[in-house]
Formats: sequence, C-alpha cells, structure tokens
Amino acid sequence: MCKSKMSADATQPISTPRRTPRTPQLAQPTASSFEPSTSNTLSSRYTSTSSYKLSSQSQASTSSSSTFLSTLKDSLPVPENPILYDYSELCAATNNFLSKRFNPTPSSSSSTPSWRCTLRGKDAVIFQRKFRVKLSTPELRQRLSTLCRSHHTSITKLLGACVSSDYAFLVYEFVSGASLAACLRNPNNPNYTVLSTWASRMQIATDLAQGLDYIHNSTGLNVNLVHNHIKSGSVLVTEPHFNARLCHFGAAQLCGETDSYTHLDPNPKSRSEIEAVEGPDPKLNRTSSRKNQFEGVRGYMSPEFQASGVATQKSDVYAFGVVLLELLSGQEPFKYKFDKSMGDFIRTSVVDSAQAAIRHGGLRTWVDRRLKDSFPVEVAEKLTRLALECVHVDPDQRPSMGRVSGKISKLYLESKFWSDNMRAPTGISVSLAPR
Repeated sequence: MCKSKMSADATQPISTPRRTPRTPQLAQPTASSFEPSTSNTLSSRYTSTSSYKLSSQSQASTSSSSTFLSTLKDSLPVPENPILYDYSELCAATNNFLSKRFNPTPSSSSSTPSWRCTLRGKDAVIFQRKFRVKLSTPELRQRLSTLCRSHHTSITKLLGACVSSDYAFLVYEFVSGASLAACLRNPNNPNYTVLSTWASRMQIATDLAQGLDYIHNSTGLNVNLVHNHIKSGSVLVTEPHFNARLCHFGAAQLCGETDSYTHLDPNPKSRSEIEAVEGPDPKLNRTSSRKNQFEGVRGYMSPEFQASGVATQKSDVYAFGVVLLELLSGQEPFKYKFDKSMGDFIRTSVVDSAQAAIRHGGLRTWVDRRLKDSFPVEVAEKLTRLALECVHVDPDQRPSMGRVSGKISKLYLESKFWSDNMRAPTGISVSLAPR
C-alpha cells in the first residue's frame, strides 16, 4: 500500500481526504491549498515510508488544530456595534420620560435621572447627563465606538447613547443589584447590613480595584481614560457572591468632561467661581457665574480637582480611596455634627477618622462594628493604610491603580487564608440542662 502511494505521489499532488465537518460553518481545506508546499516537500525530503507517515500525522494534527480554532471562533459572541439611539425611540420606551425613575440608592435625592426600560429587546437603564462640552455627532460616534470595545466583569456594559439638545442619554445594560451606599447605610435599619462578613467586603474591594485598573491601564485602546464618577452610589453590588460593578463608565468621555481643561480660565483668581454640585455644604455658596463650573460629589473630590475641575486618573484614585474607607468603616464620606460648646456645625470626614485610628491605634473600634470584630486585624490595617495612600493630598504621592489592584489582590488571598483557617472549636460540649 505504501509503495503504491509513493509512486502515485511522485507524479500527482497530494489530495487531502475530504472529511465530514462537525458544523456547517467550518471551511474545509482544498487540495490546491496544500499543493505548492506538500508536493515539493515530499519530493525533496521524504523518500521513506516512515517519513510519509510522520507527515500524515502532522497534517492530521494541523487539521485538528484548525478545526478546533474555527469551532472556538464560531462559538465566540459577535461584537456589537455601538448604537446611536433616536430620541423618539427613548421616548417610546420611557413613556416620554414620565415612567417612574430608576434609583438604586433610594436615600439619595441628587441621583442622576435614570429610567429602566426595554430597548431593542434588551433590559437597559438610561441615564441623563448634561454636556459640559457639546460634541458633534461624528465625534460622539467615534468615542462611543472606542468605549464600546471595553468589556470587563466589574464594569456595566455601555450599549449606546442618544443626543438631544444639551443632554446626552447614555444607555447601559441593566444589572440586578443594589448600590454600595444602600448596602452600607440603610436608613430604615442602621444596625443591619448585607455585607456582614469580611469576605464580602474584600470581594467588593477586589472587584472595584480590578475594574478601575482595567479602565486606567488595560483597555488596549491607547486612550487615557478617566472614570470621574467613582462613589459608593455608583458601585453596584450583586448577589449571591457580592460581586461589584462600576457604573457610568464612559460618561466622562461622552459628555465632554475630560475636555474641560480647554474651557477653564488659566487665571487662578477665577477658580473661586468654580461651582461644585451634588451634596449640601453650608460653607460653600452657589455662584451666579456660569463661566467655570464642573460637577463633582463632595467627599470624593481630590484637592486638585476642586481647584481646577480637571479630572485625572489620580483624582479617580483619590475617590477610590474614599470608597475603600467607606467599605471598611461603614461611615459616610463626610457629615456634619452640631457642637454645643461651639454652637456651630463641625465637619467630620471618613479620611480624618481613619487617620486618627491609625495614628492612635484604634483601628479595631474604627472598623464597622457590624462585622462583629470578626476580621483579620493585620489585613484591615494594611488595607486602611493603602486607602490613606490613595487619598494623599499630593497627587504625585498617590499610587497607580495597577499597584493598588496588585496589593488588594494579595490582601484578598491573605483574607481567604484567614477565613479558611477559622474553624469552629471542636471537643467542646455545651449543655443547657440544669446541673
């Protein structure tokens, strides 16, 4: 059999036996595709029967590999193009925006207007945001196309956008869950939280760090992306494993917030005209000037962001550090308490209380008491110190999110080791019967 094959091969090119494909989508190689390489190779190199057998095995392995890769390619989801929705389409889905607003943080009165609806067969949430810098439709389409290439399990997926007058309507996929702010602070029952274990809080911290690190460093888009909306109200906690997702990804780029530096007056004296919104503060008054304004949430804004209004990755790191301190202590970013001796309100922040706890050794009492003192103290101290590095006054002293994510992943493993070694005591019998 082999000799007859070899004599035939000397005059004719090899024809690969036709195989029945597993799936109709797979393209089969033809004889002409192998003719230039295999016939010349066999005539010059392979003269023995054993060599021909090795070549057949190699071809079978190559064919099997290509079949596997083709099957894998067909099984992957087809990437969807970003959608520029028509305004009438959004009106039809939200009953002309008269439907009940969707708010994952019921206790917040200054939440971004949002509506849950069904768009083109998908369960979605629409967020209304005002343009800081108006973008043309081609530029908006280009930015939207760039942002929609980013996918991460810790980021809610951006489906598309719509432009109407001075507003941008951003459409995201709907994810069932509750905001981190609502999980940590329930006004109806302050003594209860679903995040009652250290493992659940470490899971949230790890997911957030990896998601923000992806936005800053790993999108592969060669674009300096900034989130600019990091706060506990923008973090979605899902069940049953308490995974966290960052919301409002891409809002800063699509609403022109990252372009604000081109519209700021370089004169330092005009910086006093900058207005910050969302959140009461009796010491800051609203200005009548509309010249230089920016949106931000007090308690999460870094000092340089308050001074210039320019969002950077370092300001994202600052906001992340505040959220991390919230997660550890359960406290609000800042609050006001009335001091009877002074007869005035005194502002206290979670950053100040964390610094005092580290400085005076009161970390155990500073950590959320609803954890019932069941957490690794050393890991909690390392995580608190890392959060305080993130909220450093000097932005150059703050770590990058790549470094922060790496440290938190290491602390997550230490916490898992601590949790696995926490066993109920054995060899102890308990009896409630009278002696």
